[in-house]
Amino acid sequence: MQEIQVGLIGYGMAGRVFHAPVIAAVAGLRLTKVVERRSETARTRYPWVEIVRDIDALLADAAIDLVVIATPSASHFDLAQRALLAGKHVVVDKPFTLTADEAQRLIDLGYRQHRLISAFQNRRWDGDFQTVREIVRQGYLGRLVEYESHFDRFRNYFSPERAWREHAGPGSGILLDLGTHLIDQALVLFGLPQRVTADIRSQRAADQADDQFELILHYDSLKVTLRAGLLLREPGPRFALHGTEGSFVKYGVDPQEDALKRGLAPEGADWGAEPETQWGILNTQIGSLHFRGKIETLNGDYRRYYENIYQAILGQAELLVTPEQAKNTIRLIELARQSHTERRTVDVG
Repeated sequence: MQEIQVGLIGYGMAGRVFHAPVIAAVAGLRLTKVVERRSETARTRYPWVEIVRDIDALLADAAIDLVVIATPSASHFDLAQRALLAGKHVVVDKPFTLTADEAQRLIDLGYRQHRLISAFQNRRWDGDFQTVREIVRQGYLGRLVEYESHFDRFRNYFSPERAWREHAGPGSGILLDLGTHLIDQALVLFGLPQRVTADIRSQRAADQADDQFELILHYDSLKVTLRAGLLLREPGPRFALHGTEGSFVKYGVDPQEDALKRGLAPEGADWGAEPETQWGILNTQIGSLHFRGKIETLNGDYRRYYENIYQAILGQAELLVTPEQAKNTIRLIELARQSHTERRTVDVG
């Protein structure tokens, strides 16, 4: 099997929890170098990696094929641009960029350099989303009229580990953080909406980054509601779908993030499996039969993202998370902010 050498820029929570263990678990990818400014934490778990202090040292290494950027959001555009100019394929942690214009510039540069660039939309491979996608595809709910997707969390304090995300500044806030996942999932299912309505708030402290939002994406006969917040001690459903024949409602979140935070590696047949207590309820009409019961959640697997990256670099598969899709997500975030500021529904165009 041909091996692709990977360099990881950043070993904070994103690099340590989401990227490094998944890369290490994918056949054909080898985590070779990690940029850490002050420590050598990565070598504790990956003793074969070389730690470098300087990003240029990684980009100058001709053996590195793929650069993964897991740094604060405001640095994504500059680092991705530098990596592409160095002749590397690039994966950028979400958000892809801070503006749609920056996203388009990376798209154009990637084409000029003949290099792949993608956004890390790992939550397409959440088991609950995979299950929802299959329910929609199978048409179990008839014509879908409402889709709700939530990330309801409770953290009534400001975390020192998440300072750049939570304090006001470029790249901060929950809309750019969790909002990118919710929007990306909706676009995978339904494509671009016709209009956007948004309410964005800073509920814990008015002078800090946004920590709650509600977006409504308007389609012809479908209302899509996306919501995330940090003051929901009693969470609502992760997904709620309603159609002309029935409903699907599911509580609980995909278990992969928690497993990765506990230091588990993505391996084994049970990886990404949810307990039965979190399975969603399907209540629908199938032909002449009424059905109400639990639907077993499909296993999630973040390895599928990096497996596709490996195959796409080698020309064995089409890229699943394209930079054009990432640009659409950022564009909708820009329109959501416009909607909130102007207190009106805006056209996507």
